[in-house]
Amino acid sequence: MSWGTELWDQFDNLEKHTQWGIDILEKYIKFVKERTEIELSYAKQLRNLSKKYQPKKNSKEEEEYRYTACKAFLSTLNETNDYAGQHEVISENLAAQIIAGLARYVQELKQERKSHFHDGRKAQQHIETCWKQLESSKRRFERDCKEADRAQQYFEKMDADINVTKADVEKARQQAQMRHQMAEDSKADYSSILQKFNQEQREYYHTHIPNIFQKIQEMEERRVVRIGESMKTYAEVDRQVIPIVGKCLDGIVKAAESIDEKNDSQLVIEAYKSGFEPPGDIEFEDYTQPMKRTVSDNSLSNSRGEGKAEPKFGGKSKGKLWPFIKKNKPPPPPPASASPSAVPNGPQSPKQPKEPLSHRFNEFMTSKPKIHCFRSLKRGLSLKLGATPEDFSNLPPEQRRKKLQQKVDELNKEIQKEMDQRDAITKMKDVYLKNPQMGDPASLDHKLTEVSQNIEKLRLEAQKFEAWLAEVEGRLPARSDQARRQSGLYDAQTAPTVNNCAQARESPDGSYTEEQSQESEVKVLAADFDDEFDDEEPLPAIGTCKALYTFDGQNEGTISVVEGETLYVIEEDKGDGWTRIRRNEDEEGYVPTSYVEVYLDKNAKGAKTYI
Repeated sequence: MSWGTELWDQFDNLEKHTQWGIDILEKYIKFVKERTEIELSYAKQLRNLSKKYQPKKNSKEEEEYRYTACKAFLSTLNETNDYAGQHEVISENLAAQIIAGLARYVQELKQERKSHFHDGRKAQQHIETCWKQLESSKRRFERDCKEADRAQQYFEKMDADINVTKADVEKARQQAQMRHQMAEDSKADYSSILQKFNQEQREYYHTHIPNIFQKIQEMEERRVVRIGESMKTYAEVDRQVIPIVGKCLDGIVKAAESIDEKNDSQLVIEAYKSGFEPPGDIEFEDYTQPMKRTVSDNSLSNSRGEGKAEPKFGGKSKGKLWPFIKKNKPPPPPPASASPSAVPNGPQSPKQPKEPLSHRFNEFMTSKPKIHCFRSLKRGLSLKLGATPEDFSNLPPEQRRKKLQQKVDELNKEIQKEMDQRDAITKMKDVYLKNPQMGDPASLDHKLTEVSQNIEKLRLEAQKFEAWLAEVEGRLPARSDQARRQSGLYDAQTAPTVNNCAQARESPDGSYTEEQSQESEVKVLAADFDDEFDDEEPLPAIGTCKALYTFDGQNEGTISVVEGETLYVIEEDKGDGWTRIRRNEDEEGYVPTSYVEVYLDKNAKGAKTYI
C-alpha cells in the first residue's frame, strides 16, 4: 500500500489532505491550551474558595477552631487547597509536555510538507516541458512531411508537362529532394525527442512521483502517530495526579472521622463555665404576717439549710422571678479598696442581705435607664462601645482565670524571646571586643539598652497579670490601687460610678445571673442614647507629643505609636500613667505617659502651666 503507486494521479488531493492534517493538529493544540486555562482558572477558584473560609487571625473565628468539627473543616479547606495545586500541576504538565512539543512539531511539519510538494511541482514542470518539446517536434515533422509531399507532386507535374523547360523541371526536382530531406531530419528529431520523453515519463510516474508521495505518506503517518502519542500523554498527565488527589480525599475522610462530639461538648463546658453555683430555692414570703418584718424575715438570700421547706408558688414561680431582678451589663474593675469578696467576678459571699421582693417589684416598675453609668464609661466608649477591660473583670471567674493565664503565658514567651535576643547581642558584643576589626562594640549598646527596657516592661506587665491571676485564684488579696490604674481603661474617679451599674448581677442566693450575651445588652441600652454620644464633639488638641519608644497598642482603647512620631495631645495624664493622644480624626487612644514627651500649648483651653 503506497501512495506513490495507488495515488500517482492525485497530487492536488494529497496536497489538500496534508493541509487538513496540519489543521487538525493545530486544532488539538488549541484544545489542550484551553484545557490548561480551565485547569488554572479552576485551581485559582478553588484556592480563593479555600482562602475565603480560612479563619482570620486574631479573631473570634480562630478560637472556634478548637472544636474537632471545625478542625475537620479546616483540614478540608487545606486538602482542597492541595487539590487545587494538583490542577495547577495538570496545567503545567499539559503545557510543557504537549503544547510546547506539538507547536514545534507543527512548524517542522509545515516545512517538510512544503519541501515535498515543491519537489513534486518541480517534477511536474519538467515532464510538462518535455511534453511541449515532443509536441513541437511532432508538429514540425508533420509540417515538413506535408511540404515534402507537395514538392514531390509539383515536381511530378512539372516533369509530365512538355511545355516546361528542362531547367524548371530540374529546379522542381531539387526542391522536392530538399523538402524530402527536411522531412527526414524532422522525423529523426521527433523520434529522438519521443524516446527521451518516454524515458522521462517512465521515470516521473515510476520513480520521482512514487518517491515524493512515499515521503508525503510517511510524513502524514508520523503526524497521526504524534497526535496519538499526545492523546496518551494527555491521559497520563491526569493519571499521574490521581494518587495525590486520592490522598487529598483520604485526608478529608480522615478529618471527618476524627470528629469527636464528646470532646466538642467538653470544650463547650470549658469555654462557657462560669464557676458559680446554680441558684437555690426561692423562699416563700408570707404576707399574712404583720407588715413590720425584719429584713432577715423577707430576705431572698436566707440560708438554704435554715427552717423547713416552705410551699412554693408552683411551676411558674421561677419564671416569674427573673423579671424582678435587675440585669445590667458586667461592670469594669471595682475600686481599689475592694476586697476579694467584693470583686464582682470574685468568690461570692454565702449570705448576703437582699431587698424584699416587693421592693424589687416597685423598683423594676419605676426604674429608668441610668445614663450616668454610660457616661462613666467615657474612656472605654471613646473608641469602641463595650471595650474589654485589661484585667478581664467583665468575665466570670473561670473564664477570667483562663484569659489571665493565657495572657501570662504569652508575656512569658515574649520575655524569653527578648532574653534570647539580649544574649545574642551580648555574645556579638563580646566577639567585637575580642576582634575589633569585625565591628564596633559601642554600636550595640543602644540596641542592648532597648532590649533590656523591653524585658523590664514585659516583666512589669507579667507581674501585673500574675497579680490579677493570683487574686482570681484566691492566693492574694484584691489588687492595689496602683495595679488597678495600670489597666489604662478606667480611672479612679469613674470606677465607683461604674460599679453602681453592676448591682443586682446575682440571683437571690448570690449566684451569677448575667445574661448570656453581655455585648447585646450593652448595644440595646446604648441604642437609647445614640443621640447623646453622637452629639459629643471631638476634644481639641491641647499640645503635641513625641514618641520616645515604640508602643504596640494591642488592648482596646490604646493606640500604636512609632519611636520619633509626633502626635496631638487631647487629654493629659490624670494620675493613672496614661495620656490620650490623636493621630488624625479617626485614630486616637491612650499610650503610657512614660513613652512620650509632652509639649503642652499654654494658650490651649484646659492646659496646665508648668514652671
